[in-house]
Parts: sequence; structure tokens; C-alpha cells
Amino acid sequence: MAVAGDPRRLYRLAQKGQLCALREELRGAGGVGCVGPAGDTLLHCAARHGHRDMLAYLVESWDMDIEAANRDYKRPLHEAASMGHRDCVRYLLGRGASVDCLKKADWTPLMMACTRRNLEVIRDLVEHGANPLLKNKDGWNSVHIASREGDPVILQYLLAVCPDAWKTESKVGRTPLHTAAMHGCLEAVKVLLKRCQYQPDCRDRCGSTPLMDALQCGHIDVARLLLEQHQASTSAQDSLGAQAIHRAALTGQNEAIRFLVSELGTDVDVRAAGHLTALHYAAKEGHVSTVQVLLSLGADINCKDARSRSALHLACTGQHAACVALLLRSGLRDAPDDSGPGSAARPPRRSPAVLRPQRGAVMGDGASAEDGRARGDARPARGAP
Repeated sequence: MAVAGDPRRLYRLAQKGQLCALREELRGAGGVGCVGPAGDTLLHCAARHGHRDMLAYLVESWDMDIEAANRDYKRPLHEAASMGHRDCVRYLLGRGASVDCLKKADWTPLMMACTRRNLEVIRDLVEHGANPLLKNKDGWNSVHIASREGDPVILQYLLAVCPDAWKTESKVGRTPLHTAAMHGCLEAVKVLLKRCQYQPDCRDRCGSTPLMDALQCGHIDVARLLLEQHQASTSAQDSLGAQAIHRAALTGQNEAIRFLVSELGTDVDVRAAGHLTALHYAAKEGHVSTVQVLLSLGADINCKDARSRSALHLACTGQHAACVALLLRSGLRDAPDDSGPGSAARPPRRSPAVLRPQRGAVMGDGASAEDGRARGDARPARGAP
């Protein structure tokens, strides 16, 4: 038989909302001093699972502290707000809970409510004084979080009660528009473009624009909107000189690449810093299907970067055997780069899977076995995009 006041039993009862059983257990134990996993109190547990009557019983009968923090500095109000339990939120606020208390990483209950897309809870918190302009440790405010979740009604509400909330950047210079574009939240992007005055091609600390973010994540509908309503530029460059097509190649977004080249007329061989093309980026990451798409769109398979490296060099450096095989089958041949004498496209660890198709191509060109061994001993190309 379980001992009266056993913490594990108490927390199970609190999770299930079994108030009568919990009341009997606490009377037998004579107190509620136990602390559960992660430093939670029974109030945390009741708030997390939405048991308003249990919250009231613990506060009013046992005088439990509504500002008690667990090991992550979460208060019961954080728990209720993050799970969208409006009745618990309203009860705690009515009892005087601090509305802008901070948990670990400086998240407020309002920020956590924005992750649940619960307008009623958000409105309750704001009406009790929650500040949408507060930022967490990454520099995000509530509008950033609402933009990531993509609910246009919540965004409209936050901008209505705090019209300047859109004028914010994270610690790496990202705006709510960047966030909504990256996560493909089309309706949120529409709201932000209509209600806010973002500059076309606003850049974060890495030089990335909302259009780049949308395309590198494959959100073509968002990209269309930014092009049509925000005069975004496909030729804008990030801090490394990469354009939207390079970013799309880096993440293997084939449809985005087709959209840029076939519909918008982007040069498939346009160069980034170091004369890298989209084909270089795709090969470096080992995106076989993306290499195929680029070649089908007319990419120059023999293009070289500023160090005379072809896509084959970068595929070898990344140990991408399937990509190496595709490039060789497509007609690309091994050649030295500018790293020094004999620096042909060889993988650093000479992976057999990478070397096998390459040796076949070398021998097929009439080179001797001795030449092949010499190339195998050559110093590999260094570096990558």
C-alpha cells in the first residue's frame, strides 16, 4: 500500500485531476511540502493539466505560493499559459500572479501563450498588463513568436494593442517578417506586409532577406507574395555574396530553384563570393537530386570557382559518393585546382565509395594505373563554400 503523502502518488492525482483523492492524501500527510520532477510543485502540475478547481484548493486550503518557480524558473502561470488553459490563467491572474514573470531564457507567459495560438488567453494576459514588447534572451518579442506560429488573428490583435511591436529585431537582426517567411506562414506574411512598414529586402546580421529565407525553406507561395507586394529582389546578396538561388541549392530546394530559373529568369550559373555557383553549393552538400535539377536547367558542369575547383572537388571533399558518381556520369572530369601541384579532386580520407567511380572515370580516359595511383596520393583540395 502506498504511504500517505507519497510524492509520486500526489503528482499522479494532480495530473489526473482527482481532487477528492488528493484532498484525502494531503490530509493524511499533513502538508504539501513535496517537490516533484524538475522542481515542480503540485500547483505547476495542476496548472499544466488545466485543473482549475485543484489550483483553487491548493492555493486556498493549503496556502501554496502561486509564484513558486521550478528549476527552469517556470511559475504556474507559465504552465497554464503555455498549455492554453484559460480558466487556470484567469484564476492565477485573479489571485495576483505576476503577469510578466520570466522563466529560463527570459520567456514570459504571454510569449508562451503565443506558441499555443490561443487568442483568449493572450487577450486575458494583455488586459492584465502583459507587455508584448518584452524580449527573451534571443531578442524575440511576442510578435516574433506569433509570426512563427502563423496565426493572422493573433498577429492582428498584438499589432492592434501595440502598434510598434513589429519594430523589433532579434539579437541576430531578424525581424518578424523573416520569421514568418522562413516558416512558410503565408497569412502571417500578408498581415505583416499590410500592417507594417518593412523595407524591401531587409537584412539580418548574415545579410539574409525574407525572400531568401522563404526560398531556402521551399515556401514558393511566400516568395511570390514578397516579390509581388514587397518588391523583393532575387539578386540581393547575403554577407557571403550568396543570392536566393545559392541558398536554395544549399538546402536542396529543387522546386524553388526551378521557380527562380524557369519562371523568374535567374541565371543558373550566377556567381556568389569566390565565384561559387549553385552547382558548387549543391555538390558540397551532397544533394544529388538538386545537382540533377541544376544540370537539367542548363548549369555549366565545368564551371570553376576562384580556386579552380569544380563541383567534383566539393563533392569529394564532402565524401558524397553518389554525387561524385552523378557528376562523373554527366561528363565532369577530374582536374587539379589552385591549391598546389597535383591537387586533383580527391577526398581527404580517400573513401573507397568515392574513389571507386572516380578511378573508373580516370582509367576510362586512357590514363595508366600508375597515373591513377599518383592521383590517389595527391594532396586533396582544401576548403568548401
